Amino acid sequence: MSANTFQSRARHQWPLKKWLLWICLALVAVLQIYPLIWLVFFSLKTNIDIYSGNIMWLPSKFIWENYAVAFQDSDVGVYLLNSVIVTAATLFFTLTLASMASYAIARMHWKLKQTVFNIFLLGMMIPLHAALLPVFLVLKNIHLLNTYWALIIPYVGFAIPLAVLLLTNYFKTIPNEMEESAVIDGASVWRMFVSIIFPLAKPAISTIMIFTYLSSWNELMFAVTFINKQKLKTLTVGLMAMVGQHSTEWGPIGAGLVVATIPTMLIYVLLSKQVQNGMIAGAVKG
Repeated sequence: MSANTFQSRARHQWPLKKWLLWICLALVAVLQIYPLIWLVFFSLKTNIDIYSGNIMWLPSKFIWENYAVAFQDSDVGVYLLNSVIVTAATLFFTLTLASMASYAIARMHWKLKQTVFNIFLLGMMIPLHAALLPVFLVLKNIHLLNTYWALIIPYVGFAIPLAVLLLTNYFKTIPNEMEESAVIDGASVWRMFVSIIFPLAKPAISTIMIFTYLSSWNELMFAVTFINKQKLKTLTVGLMAMVGQHSTEWGPIGAGLVVATIPTMLIYVLLSKQVQNGMIAGAVKG
């Protein structure tokens, strides 16, 4: 086969492969996006629409009142605010504590740093279900049940081990020369951490933020066990409570689910590049 014949055949084959690739990617995109579109349609339907079999397609009539019912009658706005408070506090304390602990383990020299690091890693081996009863008893004894701290403290405790693992490994990849130059210029340990090391760890920090956000925003088991007060329930618990014993209005529940999905979608749309780079860098540089 001559070189010209091979090149001609390759030119004819490449568009076919390209189209097949685009078709596969389009199918994957449809499979990923359609559940979100279906959820929006579901939130605009009545029970008659849903029970009559029209659950997969457009509603016969768009019932925008479902969102008003969700916010006014079902307190979805209160649940949303509670989830935002708990998740934001969890992110703040997790990043603050994990970054300082990781800096001490990765960049400082002391005898028990490997032992402390191993203790943090042991936290990754404890399943949530096994810790439910002990954590409940501790929170009860210190009178923190039915408070925001009843969720923030366990969420931070279970998020720190992974955060320490990622940040410690990432901090080890930063050249020591940067700190040595800062010491020569008279910078303190705190100054080096805040001005040099922490900003350089943005990829790993982005990774930790995503994992911590998803785990705390979507968590249900602790939230339904530790919180009984209506005004302190998070979105996951509040939406579950909207299911009635004898009858359920599914449209407002769908509206609540849409509201619960919007923050995650906004984070990805606004920070998609940072999220992708952060997850790749944070996972690989260990």
